Amino acid sequence: MSVAGVIIDDQGRALMIKRRDNGHWEPPGGILEPEETVPEALQREVLEETGIKIELPATLTGVYKNMTGLIVSLVFRCRAADGVPTTGDETRALRWATREEVSDLSDEAYAIRVLDAMDATAPPAVRAHDGVELV
Repeated sequence: MSVAGVIIDDQGRALMIKRRDNGHWEPPGGILEPEETVPEALQREVLEETGIKIELPATLTGVYKNMTGLIVSLVFRCRAADGVPTTGDETRALRWATREEVSDLSDEAYAIRVLDAMDATAPPAVRAHDGVELV
């Protein structure tokens, strides 16, 4: 299981990271450690990858299953509590992106996670993908 946090700023933009390992633009996140709760993992992953501590609780915005990798990801809309966006060991770059920019930056499977999180009025989405495209 993995978690991802979509931090939304006051202008309605989402913070995206460019991963060091594959160069893809995604929301910050990663795999849960065995001893962690979901909120603990979410806060740790976002802090490690962005330098920002998020407020808890965060709002669940979607559940996404990678049908080829067999990973379920829980995605949350987050608010920054403290910190300044900075790159880390796993992050090559950071960028605040509008709804329009998200789709240009990311594969469909990752863009939809951010777009779902940016929609504050919709119920949590449940979607499946193959690692790149929705299925």
